[in-house]
Amino acid sequence: MNNPRLLTGLLVATLLSGGVCARGSSPAVITLDEIFAAAEANSAQLRPSLTAVEEAEKEISVAQNGRLPEINANLNFSYIGDGFITKRNFSGYEKAPIPHFGSGAGVNVSQPVYTGGAVTNAIKMAELKSTAARYAAEFKRDNIRFQLTGFYLDIYKYTNLRNVVEQNISQARQVLAEMNARYEQGTALRNDITRYELLVSNLELQLIKINNVIDILNRNLVVTAGLPDETKVIPDSTILSRSLPTDGEAWWQQEASSNAPALKLARSGEEISKVAESLVKADKLPKIGLQAAWTIDGPILVEIPPINRNLSYWYVGVGVSYNLSSLYKTNKSLAKSKIATRKASEELDATRENIRLAVSSDYVSYLEAYEELKTQMKSVELAERNYHTTSTRYSADMALITDMLDAANSKLDAEQQLVNARINIIYYYYKLLFTSGKI
Repeated sequence: MNNPRLLTGLLVATLLSGGVCARGSSPAVITLDEIFAAAEANSAQLRPSLTAVEEAEKEISVAQNGRLPEINANLNFSYIGDGFITKRNFSGYEKAPIPHFGSGAGVNVSQPVYTGGAVTNAIKMAELKSTAARYAAEFKRDNIRFQLTGFYLDIYKYTNLRNVVEQNISQARQVLAEMNARYEQGTALRNDITRYELLVSNLELQLIKINNVIDILNRNLVVTAGLPDETKVIPDSTILSRSLPTDGEAWWQQEASSNAPALKLARSGEEISKVAESLVKADKLPKIGLQAAWTIDGPILVEIPPINRNLSYWYVGVGVSYNLSSLYKTNKSLAKSKIATRKASEELDATRENIRLAVSSDYVSYLEAYEELKTQMKSVELAERNYHTTSTRYSADMALITDMLDAANSKLDAEQQLVNARINIIYYYYKLLFTSGKI
């Protein structure tokens, strides 16, 4: 494998996977880079692509064998029956004794000198297919990495949502305790307590659902990354505090043009089609090769009577062959190959356009995520202020229970949206990395 990124990943994974696996069922903080490294070493989904790279590299050696000489050797033994002689009208039958033991041996060597580019283009084709297999492996790896990123960030998001819900449950229980105390004093209604108990019950149900989602996401992440089944992943909280690059869209477009595996695959497809076209053209050219042979046969049957001796001879020379049927067969194959090349070129243009549009869309979403974060931070500030104000007024019998419920729900919703907004910045950043081939 010639790709340094894949090789480096495998080496890092070899060092890290043991540490990650050793954590067992105890929850532990695992960084996203460690997840990537473990997946590169252990992912069952990635393994076939890496094996395909090895297979394609072996095909190069097979294609290079076309430059080596062809050597054929033969050895035979036979029993020869007696013959007979007749006139042309099959009269005058006469038996012709022949030595019964026959033997033969020979060696033939043929070295291609000129094949019309067939051998050279076959080697080039194998090399291009090897490169394409490597790009396909990169593309598969990037897809797995982005999928893992989604699982990882979702675990982080739902973990934070769990914290938000737990805090709201704690606050709701405090309010409920205050309500019970006021009910004992005759200053609160039982209906108010029931409605707030319903709020707590809904929050507890939401907490159960969040825990189930986290378990499912953890299972998906662990299996996809090839980690031990009992691994419990705790996302690295520092991922939100990292300084993310602020390069403009033009920089991302340039990176995508150079690094996107989908674009590399499309370019390889165009090159492979061009070489396939050259291979078809090679059929219309003569083949030239050096030949050498030695043979020994006995008895000598071309004489009458046969001579019970061995005849040996050798020769060297130049062989020229030309497939005359290619004059009327190759034109149709060549026309088909030209159409395939044009199609590959059109697919390259379409892929380039799709990536350009994807980068532009992801970049806009990336910038929008920052604006959304600012808005949600302000929303949380206002929701908390409203909650505290309403709580104070409710304690002073200046607000209804419906006001408290609305304030609590607004605060919960704002806090949840803030968690989502923070995660979205990281998500769209990694989406840009994925689209541009830099994940």
